[in-house]
Amino acid sequence: METVTAERIIDAPIERVFDWISNAHNYTRIPLVLTERLATPGREAPYGTGAVRVLGWAVGWFWERITAYDPPHSFDYDVYRSLPPSRHREGRVTFDSATGDDGVAATCVVWRTTFELSIPVIGGFLTRRVGVPLMTYAFRRILDEAERELVTERTQVID
Repeated sequence: METVTAERIIDAPIERVFDWISNAHNYTRIPLVLTERLATPGREAPYGTGAVRVLGWAVGWFWERITAYDPPHSFDYDVYRSLPPSRHREGRVTFDSATGDDGVAATCVVWRTTFELSIPVIGGFLTRRVGVPLMTYAFRRILDEAERELVTERTQVID
């Protein structure tokens, strides 16, 4: 099993950052995520506890269930099915209030997941050489897009 962690400070209030990142449909704004469908809405919010989201990536399909939902502080998820097949644990995104460079409200986001491709003989190798770099890139791109949209939105409100 390998762990991928992506961290970012986004110059936007914690509630807005949590809302953007917890809504998996926003992930389709990056080229690697081709489609997203909310198969089962969550209990307290569409993407809350119990929600099932199906993501079609350029590299495969992932069925994810939200296992914990604590807005605006964190949410956990489990990839319970995937193509190519993988084992997954500890999918978690946390949000902490921070102060940005210009003294405005900001949010520190930490996105962490542990996984391994379940392909006999070469699964470990592919996980390390392809899976980890690809997931790291994807998480960073999603955080880039969240930052771009939320900071642009904040700037437009101020102007």
